[in-house]
Amino acid sequence: MKRKSGQNPEITKNWKPATLAIRGGTARSEYGETSEALFLTSGYSYDRAEDAAARFAGEQVGMTYSRLQNPTVEMLEQRIALLEGAEACRATATGMAAMTAALLCQLSAGDHVVGAKAAFGSCRWLTDTLLPKFGIETTTIDGSDTAAWKAAIRPNTKVFFFETPANPTMDIVDLAAVCAIAKAHGITSVVDNAFATPALQRPMEFGADVVAYSATKMMDGQGRVLAGAICGTRDWIDNVLLPFHRNTGPTLAAFNAWVVLKGLETLDLRIRRQSENALKVAAFLEGRVAKVLYPGLQSHPQHALAMSQMAMAGPIFSLYVGGGRAEAHGLLNGLELIDISNNIGDSRSLMTHPASTTHFGMAEAARLEVGITEDMLRLNVGLEDADDVIADLDQALRSIGR
Repeated sequence: MKRKSGQNPEITKNWKPATLAIRGGTARSEYGETSEALFLTSGYSYDRAEDAAARFAGEQVGMTYSRLQNPTVEMLEQRIALLEGAEACRATATGMAAMTAALLCQLSAGDHVVGAKAAFGSCRWLTDTLLPKFGIETTTIDGSDTAAWKAAIRPNTKVFFFETPANPTMDIVDLAAVCAIAKAHGITSVVDNAFATPALQRPMEFGADVVAYSATKMMDGQGRVLAGAICGTRDWIDNVLLPFHRNTGPTLAAFNAWVVLKGLETLDLRIRRQSENALKVAAFLEGRVAKVLYPGLQSHPQHALAMSQMAMAGPIFSLYVGGGRAEAHGLLNGLELIDISNNIGDSRSLMTHPASTTHFGMAEAARLEVGITEDMLRLNVGLEDADDVIADLDQALRSIGR
């Protein structure tokens, strides 16, 4: 591979996703390093004062300040854009920085947002609490009800915001149908694709305008760093997102970008193995607990839709133990292999109680409305042998009499 091959679209357009995940976006320095270089610098110097002026005026290609550009971060942005099939990408410090920036960069007082009720707790806080503080109206609907999106549109509706599969209820939104409704009404669709990643689902292929990520999850995938990303057209990234990003500073650290670059190299392998494990574990739990919510199971009410949008169902699902918080906590406390943790996308199996952790900030009525009850647990199935994960769940269930 030549020094700039990974940033040459005439070359990368012929590469398959697995190749892009390893080599896409890579730009080698004059030293010819094989692994991406880690540039730990806050600023950059110039040979002449005129060069500095030209760069700030946008007349000369080059770095100016690491709040705006960093060679390591830029490599990550190009790689994610290539994997997503997007024209451009901007990385952020966290997934929630990505979600916040993707919304606030394009909204003003008097605008209206339609969002899915089933979403990560902090995303619901954005729609329910933050946006209204700035005079932005919000309506939350059942995202799986395609007709509800059209019915919620107002003359001032600017954005549809949703994730699919949803955290933690695993609701599926019909990407093609909902994005088509948005386009027909001049509305920007913003999709949180953290559960699936571009390895399993590429929302832009179904008409999405903007795709946002917590790269902390499957992209890093090993519980090491926080990161986020926002993908869109070059025009939208440069003229809508970039002014907000530049001046508010949700900047990703170069080291974190380098770690996520390393994580992307194994994304395809990890997420496919974890999806296989998750299907096996979910099948074991069916009939053993009150209910399992996993799009990979035929019992999921939107199984066919999910499988038409996703290559595999992913490593994450939820289950209802029955018996309320006491039994849910009892199962968690009985685990010996699986970690009790509110994170997802890790190579380790992790389990949490959403009502008291990730969605604790939601009002109880809002949690119950979307099905986050006291007996719900969310499971991220890792890369361990699936039989060992099943054995741990088996003994934990037996410890609570199930």
